[in-house]
Amino acid sequence: MGKTIIEVKNLKKDFYVGEVTVRALKGINLAISEGEFVAIMGASGSGKSTMLNILGCLEKPISGDYILDGVDMAKLSKNELAKLRNQKLGFVFQSYNLLPRTSALDNVELPLYYNNKVSAKERKERAEAALEAVGLQDRLGHMPNQLSGGQQQRVAIARSLVNDPVVILADEATGNLDTRTSYEIMALFQELNSKGKTIVFVTHEADIARFMTRNIVFRDGHIIKSNPVTDRLNAIEMLKNLPANEDIETV
Repeated sequence: MGKTIIEVKNLKKDFYVGEVTVRALKGINLAISEGEFVAIMGASGSGKSTMLNILGCLEKPISGDYILDGVDMAKLSKNELAKLRNQKLGFVFQSYNLLPRTSALDNVELPLYYNNKVSAKERKERAEAALEAVGLQDRLGHMPNQLSGGQQQRVAIARSLVNDPVVILADEATGNLDTRTSYEIMALFQELNSKGKTIVFVTHEADIARFMTRNIVFRDGHIIKSNPVTDRLNAIEMLKNLPANEDIETV
């Protein structure tokens, strides 16, 4: 395993609902190495989504340390944090979060608009390469409503790749997809991981978590398990074993 990409020490996060204090994270310690494909699991309210938001620099802890690729997040200004988030993190969401009246190519180019070192020509070339990497080189000009759910999620994955981030953070990225399409998306994630990409994937689905290399289980703001996956599934093999008429969406 490679160097440590994510290091979290005694991380705590509280929320306030009226006069009630909700302790979402209660002293989390976690390390994720380069090249891991990690599932973060747990029931609703376990702290897994809060953890992902902190890893994505979308929320700040009340105490504790978060080191991303050697950089202490607590020492960055708001602008520095936004710049680092754009350069080092890629995001994939359950609902795709694509701009509806914008082509696949333009959606993927979007993160590069915040990088003034990238020319318009390079921006287009990198977006085209990212879409080719997810098998959508023939859908560059298509709008989201012209794409299936699986294709829209592939566009979202391409967008997450375009800045060559050190980590991809995925939040229930198969939650809106049927079985066949979910397996196809997991095959894509497994391919990216096999090429060295570090992926942190929040899911509540135990079968989806078996496609990953390690499962981390949250409960009541604590990590209660962190185990390597010994019976890891291969998404391409799973697709071969699906009945021919299993689900109908084309990706």
